[in-house]
Amino acid sequence: MDNIRNPFSPGAGSPPPELAGRDAILDLANVLFGRVRLKRSEKSMMMTGLRGVGKTVLLNEMERMALHDGYRTLFLEAQESKSLVLLLVPQLRKLLFDLDRVAGGGEKVRRALAVLKSFIGGVRVSLGNVEIGLDIDPEKGSADSGDLEVDLSSLFVAVGEAAEERKSAVAILIDEIQYLSSSELNAIIMAMHKMQQRQLPVVLVAAGLPILPGLAGEAKSYAERLFNFPDIGALNEQDSAKALQAPVVEAGVSFDGDALHEIFRLTKGYPYFLQEWGYQVWNQAESSPITLSVVEKTTRLVVNRLDENFFRVCFNRLTDREKKYLRAMAELGPGPYRSADISTALGVDITALSSVRSGLIKKGMIYSPSHGVMAFTVPLFDEFMRRAMPETDGE
Repeated sequence: MDNIRNPFSPGAGSPPPELAGRDAILDLANVLFGRVRLKRSEKSMMMTGLRGVGKTVLLNEMERMALHDGYRTLFLEAQESKSLVLLLVPQLRKLLFDLDRVAGGGEKVRRALAVLKSFIGGVRVSLGNVEIGLDIDPEKGSADSGDLEVDLSSLFVAVGEAAEERKSAVAILIDEIQYLSSSELNAIIMAMHKMQQRQLPVVLVAAGLPILPGLAGEAKSYAERLFNFPDIGALNEQDSAKALQAPVVEAGVSFDGDALHEIFRLTKGYPYFLQEWGYQVWNQAESSPITLSVVEKTTRLVVNRLDENFFRVCFNRLTDREKKYLRAMAELGPGPYRSADISTALGVDITALSSVRSGLIKKGMIYSPSHGVMAFTVPLFDEFMRRAMPETDGE
């Protein structure tokens, strides 16, 4: 077994060698891109799912599909510490300059650049101490009110018209979209509503944690009619086996059926964990086929690597009170968990835990799948918490 030829790729957003079990969501994206190019209405998309299910991988694949279909793309990763405007404006500037170089008449691209200049002035955008410069006069009165929810729609209309004039289309892809502020999320939903109303060739494909549909609904009540919210979950056993078996077959290697079943049992079909187990058992196996005994011998190594390189990164961001809260959740099993049961486990009144709970939601560690119920956003985190904190006391 040659470690250099190891086909598996555990990592944040690393494309797997076999994108198994995701045909339905990719077909949905293909329809979206195709219909919008034909000026036919179609809902944009906000994918939701736990960490480690491959949302970023899917966004990257959808960007590739969009480029193949003739789209211009903007790929953003939302951040708690950086505004949407600071992420969006430099990429829009580049996109419009690229469109300006495309052969063809018309002034819509130049107008879009002028509107962008107005938008920059309206929100006073700067990157550090460096202003985002445009050597063009602003279009006064367009996208320069300073109200993001109004101005972003005007800017998107100008960009959409410019793309339409150049017989192109624009796909905006946003990862970790739950980190946008409520006003930013509201603004981008309003802008996409305007795109659909005017049938302009701009689509949004975003990905975020399971709290996303609720956040979008709070921002705008019509969000559920404007977007599809496909849930990206764990793979079933058949697709998990395909994700492991297909890449190694090309190298003349195979997994035993018992080995595949054990990896599925350990990973519960979560794609990131499948890649980690596949990578390590390949390196530990001496020859093909990869057997159950190899998986069993490798499990402790994989668990230790996940603890140190995946789970503990999240764990180290937590306060002591937050750690105790998550440990109490873990004691109750795999979840979801009733808030009342968590407070009982901690021996604390439920109202006294609201700030801890809010902090964990803001950090993206837990979410509420329904009223009064909490769940981990990180798969198998309950098992890690029991390993990291074998015992817990009350608050």
